Amino acid sequence: MSAVMDRLDGPVSPDVNAAGLGAPVGGLRYDWKTTSGPEDVGEVPAIVRGWIPDGARVLDVGCGTGSLTLRYMEGKNCRLLGVEPDAERAAVARSRGLDVVTGLMDEALLEKHGPFDLIIFSDVLEHVPAPASLLLLAKTGLAPGGVIVASVPNVAHWSVRLMLLFGRFDYRPSGIMDATHLRWFTRKTIQGLFEYSGMRVLDVSPSAGAWMRPYHVKPLRLVPRSVRIGVVRSLARMLPRLFGYQMVVRATVD
Repeated sequence: MSAVMDRLDGPVSPDVNAAGLGAPVGGLRYDWKTTSGPEDVGEVPAIVRGWIPDGARVLDVGCGTGSLTLRYMEGKNCRLLGVEPDAERAAVARSRGLDVVTGLMDEALLEKHGPFDLIIFSDVLEHVPAPASLLLLAKTGLAPGGVIVASVPNVAHWSVRLMLLFGRFDYRPSGIMDATHLRWFTRKTIQGLFEYSGMRVLDVSPSAGAWMRPYHVKPLRLVPRSVRIGVVRSLARMLPRLFGYQMVVRATVD
């Protein structure tokens, strides 16, 4: 996971936002495996990959180490450019063969490398102080008929509700309560953000988060893993506001 921050002195890792919140973050904490598999079903990589046309010109904003980028792009034959403000993560992404600019998505980058058929913000918008401004800028880099895809954590997920029920709002090194998050979204508010930015929302799909630790501890561990994961995926589809771990949005400009 990574993001873009606006600073007068240039790009800086969003990890600085965790200072003083009691949740030390590691720069490579979201460096997932780089190949897709059955566990992607119902999760962000599979959802995003299903929305990427073959041969598209793609910009992945906040691409991090490129681990998820490689899963999105698998078998797509796309022309891809990544942009990442954290120098360490950008270097790892380049070592994996990706074309990555260390820095910010700005007017100069869009003018030089655009237009794009698809712009991806995977776990980015929650890290910036003005996400609508970022979407408005991204729109200027879209080709006619282009699409923006974004994933954001669902702060109304049952795990957060349960924590609040006990009077807790504890920041974590990763996940929905990642200490680097500046904005919090539900299904309604992320759709509203895109509509405010002058975009037409085509889809809002929940991810299941079936990999979460609470789904794999006793007594649930006594249930066969395939059954557990199937139930979690079904709950995310049926009750997305409660069981959707992330909301994945696809939107275009009318």
